[in-house]
Amino acid sequence: MSDEPVVLVDARNAMRSRWPNLHEDRFLQLTRAWGEDEGVRLVVVFDGPAPGDLVGVHELDERTTLVGTGGDIADDWIAEHAPTLGDRVWLVSSDRGLRARVPGVERVIGGGSFAGRLEALEQDRA
Repeated sequence: MSDEPVVLVDARNAMRSRWPNLHEDRFLQLTRAWGEDEGVRLVVVFDGPAPGDLVGVHELDERTTLVGTGGDIADDWIAEHAPTLGDRVWLVSSDRGLRARVPGVERVIGGGSFAGRLEALEQDRA
């Protein structure tokens, strides 16, 4: 198993933490660029379908897994799967309830802070 951290992203929480809200395709593109820059593996979890109307777990590339929960709640998926992802798990979410359900993460990044990093990354690359 890789020593890279696995970053669990509560996608809709982070997307909706800034105004105007980040569109899901733009959010996913920027999140993938951030993950590459940071040298982390990503698990990006969407309530309902993920971009492309995807439901279920989809490997986009060696670094990014995309999850669409369908009729389930992203928080439940994240809380259930976080313990299976190794010792170096980061969580991106501003949801205090979710943070309490995922103990022992190496690092927590608030949704608004993460969205701000993505916007700064986009500006830097423009």
